[in-house]
Amino acid sequence: MSSRSARSDTTITALIPELDALVTEAMAEWQVPALTLAVVQNGETMLLRAWGQRDVETGLPATPETQFLICSITKTFTAAALALLVDEGRLDWTKPVRDTIPEFRLQDAVATERVTVRDLLSHHSGLPRHDWIWIPADLSRSEMMTALRHLEPARDIRTDFQYNNLAYNAASLVVERISGQSYEDFVRTRLTDKLRMQVGFSAEEYAAATDAAVPYLVERGDVRSRSKFFPITTTGAGAIVTSVAALANWMKFLLAEGEFAGERLLSSTLIRQMQSPRVFAGAAEWEEFGHSHYGLGFNHTTYRGERVVGHSGGWLGWSTLMRLIPARNTGIAVFTNTGGNLVSGILVNRVHDHLAGNEPVPWLDRLRDMRRKALAQQKADEAAKPTARKLNTKPSHDLADFCGAYEHPAYGRVFITQDGDSLHWAWRGTKAKLAHRHYDSFQLPYVFGDLNPDDLVITFATDRDGNIASLSAQLEVLVPDIVFTRAAAGECMDPAFRSACVGEYIRGDQTHIVTRGWRGPAYSENSVRAALPAAALPRRDVQHRPARRLSHRIPPRPVRRDRGTRVSPAERHLHREAQPVRRIG
Repeated sequence: MSSRSARSDTTITALIPELDALVTEAMAEWQVPALTLAVVQNGETMLLRAWGQRDVETGLPATPETQFLICSITKTFTAAALALLVDEGRLDWTKPVRDTIPEFRLQDAVATERVTVRDLLSHHSGLPRHDWIWIPADLSRSEMMTALRHLEPARDIRTDFQYNNLAYNAASLVVERISGQSYEDFVRTRLTDKLRMQVGFSAEEYAAATDAAVPYLVERGDVRSRSKFFPITTTGAGAIVTSVAALANWMKFLLAEGEFAGERLLSSTLIRQMQSPRVFAGAAEWEEFGHSHYGLGFNHTTYRGERVVGHSGGWLGWSTLMRLIPARNTGIAVFTNTGGNLVSGILVNRVHDHLAGNEPVPWLDRLRDMRRKALAQQKADEAAKPTARKLNTKPSHDLADFCGAYEHPAYGRVFITQDGDSLHWAWRGTKAKLAHRHYDSFQLPYVFGDLNPDDLVITFATDRDGNIASLSAQLEVLVPDIVFTRAAAGECMDPAFRSACVGEYIRGDQTHIVTRGWRGPAYSENSVRAALPAAALPRRDVQHRPARRLSHRIPPRPVRRDRGTRVSPAERHLHREAQPVRRIG
């Protein structure tokens, strides 16, 4: 498939003049402010180079030491961290995650018991991305793992490759549970410090860096703007901040199959396991590439007949790529500070072609043409958007009837309010005015430069009595719309009323105790907690939770009798709501 070049000098220094021209042209096309490159061969750093400005507004130049968010290249570090624990006999990654984290749950009970650490690392759990769980950056790692039990899978376990950052969040918690250290401390002490790599993991560390690149966004391919730094809170999936010069040492370590500076840090067997093809990830888009497979934190494919492994990374303001060519003992890494650009791949492919002595493939011409056609199509799609609406429709209810809180156990609470003749949405730090689309569907706006579910359509639904009971939104495209049910409101949420509900409720020969202040997924100081005797629950629940008394959050529907025949405030409320006032049992 490859043809040999007439040029015999395949050293990287011979390519530098051509690289300068190629990079300048590609950066201009994709409006990339800064680009850094590292090439390692046979355990040596052969080239470190930087182009452009890490901060356009201040004119600060990029250097090989400039810090970038490397995004999903972080997954190779998480896999290696777990491999260290396997190497020490402290982890068997073929065993279920629940062996290490008993509280780990998925919605599918079978998958819950069977998903292994290797399934997490190879994106084989059955869960699609569900990225809007972590994108708002308001949940802890433990809270994100807890959310997994409420997320619908799109496939059965081990049937299909489905990229999932939340799986790597759970994998980072496995590291913490076994090591007794934070994920960050373990990676630093066991990997990056030994590799002489300066790394950060948080927005605070990024802000403190003296040579950090500024992220930039390009609005629909036209206008570039400076962006704020959006952290990736699934730390083990994409949060590392480092330089291309530092990553050169990571590539040397991987190419040496676990050795660095004469010290073995990880067994070569485990390095090979991580980089072996395990799950089919996709067919080749270009003839120069083979089909893509995923290992444990590494992509695996071929380029012009040569096996290559590595990982790409992308997020708001960042695009990165690391490629290892094991047969040539060569690694190439490129970092850029705009999201969604293809410049990293263009440059990595050109360097690979040169080092292999192959005639270069015109990747810049190909991908530039593809980009321009895609932008033209995008603008045509934008122009056609209004035709998707049903004209001359109106909501089924007054706008005030749609207002309230709607909740999902994993995705959290949506608040709908009215301002004049418009509805407004607020959800986990995002807020926007809703535009009426048609009937009971409303649409969020496109908001450039901020985290927002752009153009998201939300649809309200009624219950059998005609009341607005839920809203749904396509926050994950591979499963049915996420349904948020209307949260309780009115007198039943009044603190005085809820205090009046506290007490003992009798059903037959069983007593149900209601107390205040249960800390659950939708916790508030006004929440109530019902403690039920174990015998009142289905047997399967008793087996999973062997405590003498089980706790479930339930509305205070059972009728409560105080001493004598006095009717409680809860009974009076139920009577006003046309509920029968009677003793249960």
